[in-house]
Amino acid sequence: MAMESNAVIELGEAVETAPRAADDRRAGGAPRRGSMLRRRENAAGYLFLSPWLLGFFALTAGPMLFSLYLAFTNYNIFSPPKWIGLGNFERMLQDDVWWDSVRITLIYVLVGTPIKLAADIGVAMLLNFRSRGTGFFRSAFYAPSLIGASVSIAIVWRAMFSTGGPVDSSLSLFGIDIGGWVGVPALILPMMILLAVWQFGAPMVIFLAGLKQVPQELYEAASVDGAGPFRKFGSVTLPMLSPVIFFNLLLEMIHAFQIFASAYIIGSGTGGPAGATNFYTVYLYTRAFTNAQMGYASAMAWALLIVVALIAFIMFRTSNSWVHYAGDNR
Repeated sequence: MAMESNAVIELGEAVETAPRAADDRRAGGAPRRGSMLRRRENAAGYLFLSPWLLGFFALTAGPMLFSLYLAFTNYNIFSPPKWIGLGNFERMLQDDVWWDSVRITLIYVLVGTPIKLAADIGVAMLLNFRSRGTGFFRSAFYAPSLIGASVSIAIVWRAMFSTGGPVDSSLSLFGIDIGGWVGVPALILPMMILLAVWQFGAPMVIFLAGLKQVPQELYEAASVDGAGPFRKFGSVTLPMLSPVIFFNLLLEMIHAFQIFASAYIIGSGTGGPAGATNFYTVYLYTRAFTNAQMGYASAMAWALLIVVALIAFIMFRTSNSWVHYAGDNR
């Protein structure tokens, strides 16, 4: 009887485990079919991405790596590159014109970027109020950014601030006779900053979108506590906008370092007057395409890239102390 009972138990266990084994086999086959499907989807995705990938490696990554090699060579286009190691970087540190271009660019970045962002926030707050004609004013303020830093805008801007131009004539009515901003070294950099501030549409739209996300309950709570407009701006608006401020600050800082077209046109391609528009990129262009010093220009380009990358890295590392995201307990 004991043997018969054991046989019955073993038979029952076999019957119970048979469907489970079948399910395991089916489950084991599903991942294989799924993995094959994922591989096909990945292959199709890379196939569609292949034109962009080819363009990236052929037109972006390849030239970048080649310029990195040229940064350590003496190359003038007409003769083969000659390896000189860190010679180009040592030459930069001894180049007075290079230092002057660094100074001009840093002034433009450190002064122009905060002023532009302040104008962006101010206009965004004005456009955040619901009133008649708001859509028109939003479009009007955004329109200059659609044009971009084009050659035509730089030509018009140069004509406006030249001797006898509209700005010069308007100031003359108030007894201010400058004689044209373009010819005055002390005024041409403020004119360039003013041009950058005038094209504030894109960051302004981002700030406006950020203002729409600020909960009105926070302003109501601040009003109950007796906070005025300035207190609300400092205690509610700025902290809630800090992620947007960080984003716009990073982008505008990078764009400011890359200024070229307007500076080149307004300075007539020579960095004038008296080198006041000899920005870093303008001097880089002069060394590369006017003096045919491609090796030196490549070293300048990589030095700029490294500096911008370091500034961006520092901004990201320090952002935790002043950028507040929704849900933070700080």
